[in-house]
Amino acid sequence: MFTGAPNEVQILGFYLPPLFVAIAAGLVVATLVARVLNQSGLSRFFWHPPLANAALWLLATALIGYFIITP
Repeated sequence: MFTGAPNEVQILGFYLPPLFVAIAAGLVVATLVARVLNQSGLSRFFWHPPLANAALWLLATALIGYFIITP
């Protein structure tokens, strides 16, 4: 049965699972958001900045996986 979700993603000749691509893209997005928060001074409102960065990474990965990877 075809669900429409990709089984593999090909990048430069390498076949990667879609979850790996979502995790890597989520890391990039979370890093960029964390840099913007640090430069603007909004990261001072976080109780534990590394925990907030991990939450940003998880949120970015979930959103990318839900809206971009799956059709």
